[in-house]
Amino acid sequence: MKTVRVTKQFTFEMASALPNYDGDCANIHGHSYTMDVTLKGKPIEDVANPKNGMVIDFGDIKKIVKTQIIDELDHALVVNKNSAHGKFDPTIYGFGNKIIYLPYQPTVENMLSDFAERIISNLPDGVSLYSIKIRETGTAYGEWNIDDNQ
Repeated sequence: MKTVRVTKQFTFEMASALPNYDGDCANIHGHSYTMDVTLKGKPIEDVANPKNGMVIDFGDIKKIVKTQIIDELDHALVVNKNSAHGKFDPTIYGFGNKIIYLPYQPTVENMLSDFAERIISNLPDGVSLYSIKIRETGTAYGEWNIDDNQ
């Protein structure tokens, strides 16, 4: 059987701020993200296996991405813990309590690398991450691809 790719799309809402950035994104702002996760592998050829003919069940992709990324970041305020924002506690101003302090500037580029590591470490044998594409706006996206990271 030939290697094939399967893609599952996800959406999440997230706010962030980019300290020291020289534009509007230095302020707390939000995006409606769309993320495509593409995996590759050979379809299972065991007729006794309930996943026969699949590289991976789309439900299993959803479970991995939801538990490793979406559940944590959806409707969260994400800030760099090593910045001045990392010392700011927005909950005292009534902004809610879902604040995630990441060890990096929350840009699409940095999120791609982080998300790739999270996904790769949770994939079953025989399945690998091919690419992740995160669309931050209708006209801007970043992409992580295995060909660039070997």
